[in-house]
Amino acid sequence: MKIAEILTQEMVIPDLAATDKVEALRELSTHMCATASGAGLSADGVFKALNERERLGSTGVGEGIAIPHAKIPKLTNLVAAFARSRAGVPFDSKIDNVPARLIFVLLVPEDSAGAHLKALARISRLLKSSFFRDRLLAAPDVTAVYQAILEEDAKY
Repeated sequence: MKIAEILTQEMVIPDLAATDKVEALRELSTHMCATASGAGLSADGVFKALNERERLGSTGVGEGIAIPHAKIPKLTNLVAAFARSRAGVPFDSKIDNVPARLIFVLLVPEDSAGAHLKALARISRLLKSSFFRDRLLAAPDVTAVYQAILEEDAKY
């Protein structure tokens, strides 16, 4: 699975305004639902699902990365969004407690365990590189952020 199959440039937020996890999940939910208008998503429903997943355990994975994800009823295909927070959002990472500056959100159909796991693995692989993370943080605009993701994704 390639990230380009599930992430569009319109789903990239180059400067997330939120300063805490709940605000970030709300901002991401609103953006995703407004942008993926044909997917039949509700901002409140997506926010609730992401927030419930966070209650099970933080999706902050360390090194300034968070990968919030949730299964969404009636969703027919994976939907992804990427956000960059220059200030960082406290995502309660148990590994290093570093605020998340790179946030990749994944919404998946209820019955897509295989695709869900493949997408999470792909995202994790991409964000493993400190060079790539630095490139995302330094990108000047949404086009550069999206292009960096596509170029890194094409390497694997």
